[in-house]
Amino acid sequence: MKQVTQTLRTGVVNVNEVPIPTLNDKFVLVQNHASVISAGTEKTKIDMGKKSLLQKAKARPDLVKQVVGKVRAEGLRKTLQTVNSRLDAPSPLGYSCVGTVVAAGGLVAGIQPGDRVACGGADYANHAEFVAVPKNLAVKVPANVTDDEAAFTTVGSIALQGVRLSQPELGETFLVVGLGLLGQIAVQLLRANGCKVVGTDLDPALVARSESFGAIGVPPGADVTRLCQSVTGGHGVDGVVVCAGSSSNTIIEMCGAATREKGRVVVVGAVRMDIPREDYFKKEISVIISRSYGPGRYDPFYEENGNDYPLAYVRFTEQRNMETFLSLVSQDKIDIKSLITHRFPVDDAAKAYALIEGDKTEPYLGILLQYDPKPFDPAESSRIALTPAKVSGEKVKLSFYGAGNYATASLLPPLQSSGKVSFSGLVTASGRSAQGVAKQFGFGFCAGSFKDLLECDTDAILIATRHNTHGVAVRDALRARKHVYVEKPMGMSVSELADIHEAYSECGQAQVMVGFNRRFAPATQQAVGHFSGIKSPLVVNIRINAGPIPGDHWIQDPEIGGGRMIGEGCHFIDLASALVGSNVKTVYAVGTSKAEKSALLNDNLCLSLTFENGSAANITYTADGSKAMAKEYVEVFGGGRSAQIHDFKEVVLFTGDTGIKRNKLGVQDKGQKVMIAAWLDGLKRGESCVDYECLMATSLATVMAVESLACGMPMKVDLSVLSPH
Repeated sequence: MKQVTQTLRTGVVNVNEVPIPTLNDKFVLVQNHASVISAGTEKTKIDMGKKSLLQKAKARPDLVKQVVGKVRAEGLRKTLQTVNSRLDAPSPLGYSCVGTVVAAGGLVAGIQPGDRVACGGADYANHAEFVAVPKNLAVKVPANVTDDEAAFTTVGSIALQGVRLSQPELGETFLVVGLGLLGQIAVQLLRANGCKVVGTDLDPALVARSESFGAIGVPPGADVTRLCQSVTGGHGVDGVVVCAGSSSNTIIEMCGAATREKGRVVVVGAVRMDIPREDYFKKEISVIISRSYGPGRYDPFYEENGNDYPLAYVRFTEQRNMETFLSLVSQDKIDIKSLITHRFPVDDAAKAYALIEGDKTEPYLGILLQYDPKPFDPAESSRIALTPAKVSGEKVKLSFYGAGNYATASLLPPLQSSGKVSFSGLVTASGRSAQGVAKQFGFGFCAGSFKDLLECDTDAILIATRHNTHGVAVRDALRARKHVYVEKPMGMSVSELADIHEAYSECGQAQVMVGFNRRFAPATQQAVGHFSGIKSPLVVNIRINAGPIPGDHWIQDPEIGGGRMIGEGCHFIDLASALVGSNVKTVYAVGTSKAEKSALLNDNLCLSLTFENGSAANITYTADGSKAMAKEYVEVFGGGRSAQIHDFKEVVLFTGDTGIKRNKLGVQDKGQKVMIAAWLDGLKRGESCVDYECLMATSLATVMAVESLACGMPMKVDLSVLSPH
């Protein structure tokens, strides 16, 4: 399918062929008819892309700070790989569209194939022939509303939410600052609420257009404050809706001067907000920043997982705002048709963006991209053939399922540079990034279904998708007789691990590898070597100062990420297993008590492990520590020897009473490159670089740790529970 994307490094807009996105149970797959270019939002993104790297850094100091922190933690080379990957990856554009549902997930109620729907969301409703959209971001379109009108639904919902927050009442007077697309809709919404509206903009043509909707226009250069005082008998306007975008503080200062005592200022656009105390304090003016389309925005519980808010408590959510906007259009309360100035076929998207970039001087307001309808065949493969480099039979044919930040920064570059791999197929969850990554690393094809990888000519499949997809993907890959590398975790439950165990046992010829890279780190190998020949059991202490992750991050979603113990704690159980040279026997977990944390999502906990060879380990994992403290610290004791690993940058080895040896590694190395090389060599030799039972014992112990935390008891790690009885 065709999709409009931008490359962040250059800002260039392209129309790419990408796989049709996959569908899950809470999404609908929509064949687009039309989508709207949001001139303000998308121009900002395009302008950022066209800046030099230095200009980008000046514009986003927050990102520069993140990069500097990553350099300190992981070194310059790895950081550059990550930055370059993000700069070169194609980024989808658009967030407001309309089309016909061609497939609905099994948990989607009220929407069926054939329904015409308006869709929203910057991560979903892109400029593309097909989009996969969560059920809470899709609404049915009334029969008397055209596609062109319905395509503006999400844009209109942004204006609607801003107006809602301003709490207009019949007879009040409002000022709308910025009369672009959002401003023109805001004027009409306020007029529909029975309000008098004053509108101002730097473009006299836009001021004139607002007057056609009943606004009192204030042309460029006129005294906005004086006019507002004049039309309100000297009191000032009851409220202001700011739909402009500006780096100047003039707008927010003007709002304070034009607003009455105890008035409201709602900021919808991106303006500078150094709020002057004098006017705002003396008048006790309320300032509210409108959060996009309404309640539910940026909440994965609502958007991605499809959970609604009770109407009695949240009357107008994102979806209900979208429905309201369409209802107003249907009743002719809002005129969208007169706001449309341009229509382009999707193939001419570059011409459309030339308008908002200023390459063309003609005026514009509502810009539509349109898509040629074509029959949709769900059985048709969405595979996109590329031109692969010639490879010898000596190379491992490898396919990828998932290509997120970790895969593109830490897995694909060392695999590519190894010279031991030829990339076969690539499938990503949404399909948006598939083609860009496929071209960058020389994959033979990219596709939209994991089934394409199972059926293609590939020796192994590397699984790097979100955690909830791992278990099924590993199982199915083993059933297809493919070698598997899966990023942690292997699975999120005992039942998933049991399915994998059964498939592995039945296959009998495919290897399984889990991305537990720390056991391959130079620091770990030095510590293991230090205790070589020691017969007595070892004691291990591992402390992880992990730092917080926002509660709305997908890893904190119990169904998708499974929490940090499942998603990251497994690394350290495996590290302890590697240090003592034995599989986990029992696990006992305790955690802090917080009102907002369940056992599954607890990220402040202590684990006690015992191992089959009599060794023991303690793991302390905390999200509540200081960032000034190093993240990972390891101690090992046994046989009159000790070892310390300091954040995988330094190893200190102790022998007897006085022997101390310090080895500084220069940069942090957590073993990814060595791990990949060992895995590839193991595939060529037909020998796993890590024993399957060790990997499964670690994975089972991780799941059992959460069980232990929930029931308050130690748990036995016994692989026999994975076998059918």
